[in-house]
Amino acid sequence: MNFVELLEHHILNHTLSRWTLGGLSLPLSKHLLMLWISGVLAVLLFVPVAQLNRKGVRNTAVSLVEMFVLFIRDEIVLPNMGAHGLKYLPYMLTLFFFILLCNLLGMVPWGSTATGNISVTASLAICTFLLINFAGIREFGVVHYVKNIVPSGLPLWLVPIMYPIELLGLVTKSFALCIRLFANMIAGHIVILSFLGLIFLFGSVLIAPVAVAAAVGLSLLEIFVAFLQAYIFTLLTSIFVGAAVHPQH
Repeated sequence: MNFVELLEHHILNHTLSRWTLGGLSLPLSKHLLMLWISGVLAVLLFVPVAQLNRKGVRNTAVSLVEMFVLFIRDEIVLPNMGAHGLKYLPYMLTLFFFILLCNLLGMVPWGSTATGNISVTASLAICTFLLINFAGIREFGVVHYVKNIVPSGLPLWLVPIMYPIELLGLVTKSFALCIRLFANMIAGHIVILSFLGLIFLFGSVLIAPVAVAAAVGLSLLEIFVAFLQAYIFTLLTSIFVGAAVHPQH
């Protein structure tokens, strides 16, 4: 297997098995498996911590989770959404921790980064798109929310032009979230694989230490990127939802 084939195999070939239901073929991929594992881990990690917190028990796990929760509430949700954001805090917390777990599982040996699959990031972006519109309709009602899509005070002749632009803007915001997370997560793995591929490309033992050292350094950087991308996705989601409930800003 040459380097190009190895790269294609790493990125595209994640199918573990294939189920057949009637005439429908349902593949079980590594990305789907990682999504399930992330969901189970989230429940197993955070439900016991929440129960301990309700009982007033203080330990390292409770304090660590509380630090993240307070950061997301005080530095992301409240500044961008105001008091309205507290209603959506559980969603923001779920979004952050779920994306973080998906990102970190890609660093585990034999694991796979589910957020390196554009179908996964597109699903998360669609959830954000639906939340943006749900929050706006919940706050103002359908008619008033539709009016808020276009800024007030525009000349009447400009309104028919601005509506398609603003509607397109709603879609492109979510599309940007999808592409941003996907590209950042897949790019790091491609670069790491490229460095390791240099060993096979040159076939020299002199290249191996340099390539492995570069791959290890980038792997450490990937841990930071895993947290950063979860933060950015949550931050932008709160900004977009905040704009829906506070159109005057």
